[in-house]
Amino acid sequence: MFRQGTEQVKIFWELEAQRRQNLLILFAAGLLFWSSVASMLPTMPQYVDDIGGTKQQVGLVISSFGVGLILFRTILGRLADQHSRKLVLLIGTGIAAIAPLCYLFADSIGLLMLIRGFHGISLAAFTTGYLALVTDLSPVDKRGELLGYMSLVTPIGLGIGPALGGFLQALVSYTALFVTISGLGWLSWLFASQVREPKSIQVPDSGAKEMASSPAWQLVSSPRMRVPALVLLLVGLSFGGLITFLPLFIRETGINLNPGLYFTTAAIASFIIRLLTGRASDRYGRGIFITSSLICYGLAMLLLSQAHSPQTLLLAGVMQGIGSGTIISIMIALVSDRSLSTERGMVYSVCLSGFDLGGAIAPPIFGLFADWLDYQGIFYLATALSFLALMIFLTQSSKNLSYSLRFATGRERDVYAVEK
Repeated sequence: MFRQGTEQVKIFWELEAQRRQNLLILFAAGLLFWSSVASMLPTMPQYVDDIGGTKQQVGLVISSFGVGLILFRTILGRLADQHSRKLVLLIGTGIAAIAPLCYLFADSIGLLMLIRGFHGISLAAFTTGYLALVTDLSPVDKRGELLGYMSLVTPIGLGIGPALGGFLQALVSYTALFVTISGLGWLSWLFASQVREPKSIQVPDSGAKEMASSPAWQLVSSPRMRVPALVLLLVGLSFGGLITFLPLFIRETGINLNPGLYFTTAAIASFIIRLLTGRASDRYGRGIFITSSLICYGLAMLLLSQAHSPQTLLLAGVMQGIGSGTIISIMIALVSDRSLSTERGMVYSVCLSGFDLGGAIAPPIFGLFADWLDYQGIFYLATALSFLALMIFLTQSSKNLSYSLRFATGRERDVYAVEK
């Protein structure tokens, strides 16, 4: 076991000292950031409910976070490409530190929505800057492996944050919760300020320059990015419904389970799977792992629709963690393969905006279903969306149906990958 763990981190010791130090500082900043953001996953829906919000208002408040993400993703992506990845990273961690304190002064649903939208900018900035920096620091032939390891900050943070948030909300107070979340954000900013940004890589080819300056709509409509963005949109819709209504579903059904434990279970599963899939995708290709992740995600949503016990919920958490842990990290590696260094910030912002958009529009849409159906119906819909994403990836991920099926099942290389 020790030998296996040593082999997994060996890649870090093969890097030059400055790169290794930068990656470790980034990892610490990312861990603190995700712990801060994730602390509100099980608590914000209950907070809105406790101050008298309706089911639809719960959805509107949660979706406001995604509005901030969507409105600023491409702006921040362009800023990362044309000016500085580190600047964007500092913007993200700074907002993560400031926004939680603003919740203390929210005395209406409208103001709460505004603050949530401001808080959402932090995630747009941090993920864009973080992923671009990690990719810039990663050797091309080890990109999937390093992105897999560095993306572990997400499941670890999603494991620590919800448990911490649930504990503070239940046993202390919302004030202690918001102050703690702010403190984590400030620590993340401190680590991010110590990162040394690598010099920008220049692309001499005129065609490459033209592609690097493409507007967002051209990037998202191009064959190389269209399907990743669409798949992430559908997964984002499912995830948005999950994080919004799972805590309320557990409360309504009386299942004896802290909602934070569901997210912690999913995070543990996500952590374990990321240790394995990043390195394997460098060897066997990205397609087979994305396909497998979508199957797991769909099965998780189906299990949630049938859940009547803590055991079923936790099993669904394991499946969802495997699915989300794989789809996000491997899809990021896929779009990295398909992009140039000078456009990578925009590519991340455009493709991840698909996930953001899904997360933003899911709560109010699913909230309408919750008003005249029930929470079980929401998870049935999430199941259908997950399997629709699977069908699209199987049939549209490459230049034609035949290539797509072979790529999605690990029997064909990615024809859209670039060498730079």
